[in-house]
Amino acid sequence: MNITAEEKLMYNVMKAIYDSGIPVNFKGSMVLKACLMEAGYLEETRHTVDIDANWYTDTPPTAEQMVESLQKAISKSGIGLRVSIYRMYGEGRSAGFELANSESGEILFTMDVDVNRPIPPTKIYEVAGVRFCGVAPIQMISDKVAAISTDKVFRRIKDVVDLYYISHVVLFDRAAVLETLKNSGRELESFRGFLHRSDELRHSYEKFRFAGDVSKPPFDEVYRTVKAYIKDVLPRERNRDYER
Repeated sequence: MNITAEEKLMYNVMKAIYDSGIPVNFKGSMVLKACLMEAGYLEETRHTVDIDANWYTDTPPTAEQMVESLQKAISKSGIGLRVSIYRMYGEGRSAGFELANSESGEILFTMDVDVNRPIPPTKIYEVAGVRFCGVAPIQMISDKVAAISTDKVFRRIKDVVDLYYISHVVLFDRAAVLETLKNSGRELESFRGFLHRSDELRHSYEKFRFAGDVSKPPFDEVYRTVKAYIKDVLPRERNRDYER
């Protein structure tokens, strides 16, 4: 699996933050890619242009405290990036940071940080010589299954794609998924859009762009694989239709 220069830089930033002791763990596509690589997945996957993270403190941090902590960690590691905040966190809203080349000022990528949300299960990942703390695979699977159980699935095609990737390396555990969702105060919805509006889903998938030269698997293969993978949490009366 190929890591782009931009992704390598983002991994180095994640390592710098982890090494600094800032109370942050990571989630999202960068963690998924690390999970897949650790499991020996060799195929190319979609690339990403941002970092997603969770920040935990007893006292809600100010914007200035967050920027200062991140900047100190990155500068200490010798990474030439400047951190700025463009969106403060709030109810149902993550903090948004831009990381720019400290010399040219060019924004290279962004970082979205949720603050003091429910604490997910985590693990230490190591990829390309970089260590960081990220959400555990069961949390990623649960979040993505929950997302596609709603009618937001048409805007969350990337979650369908990611479950396709994950299905190759992690067994699906229904009990663990339901327990993880319960611990984060969430429930599965009906999967109505995913199951009964496949033509619209196909249209959304065809519009979804894979950056770079990463090949896009055929929709039918992705849809069939994901449906079979998550069959244990789909409406029971239809389970007979979900065999590979």
